[in-house]
Amino acid sequence: MDVPDLKIYPKALVCEESNIKGDVIVSAGCVIHPHCNINAENGSIIFGENCIVEEYATISNKNKSPGNYEILYIGCNNVFEVGCTVEALKIGDKNVFEAKSIVSNEVEISNGCIIGAGCRLEGKQTLLENTVIYGNDCLQREALEKQGSQILQIDYLRKLLPNYHHLRKSNYDPKKIRSAV
Repeated sequence: MDVPDLKIYPKALVCEESNIKGDVIVSAGCVIHPHCNINAENGSIIFGENCIVEEYATISNKNKSPGNYEILYIGCNNVFEVGCTVEALKIGDKNVFEAKSIVSNEVEISNGCIIGAGCRLEGKQTLLENTVIYGNDCLQREALEKQGSQILQIDYLRKLLPNYHHLRKSNYDPKKIRSAV
């Protein structure tokens, strides 16, 4: 299925079986798994470099105010694990949204945060850097160590996914646009 507003940078992997709606930019190094949902019908979504969106993850730009077009910037090196639902206002770098976690559209995520499996964040709040949300009661603490890089996982997925899934072709190269000007 062709998505006219989808821009895929070179070196990004986007599976054809992914469900993408609206104006979405997928930067270099990102891996978008099959059966994930990315909904940018209420405002654009821009992925920074080296993000991973796993199966059945849902990322939405849920702008509630009509006529107010906001862009959801997702920083670099974020991981959206299986079945998570993320509607955050802002997402920084090196965050992990674990399986089945839910983040509402009033939440801002800074850098290096981990939202634990099954945890639910609702209501207006901003997570400080290196915050970990964990457990049944969604307790908060500061991470003892900074988030590591996901480059090894991305390299593995770059080798594995093309063997089992059809990929959407890269259709946007900012270098070619700059050279034409």
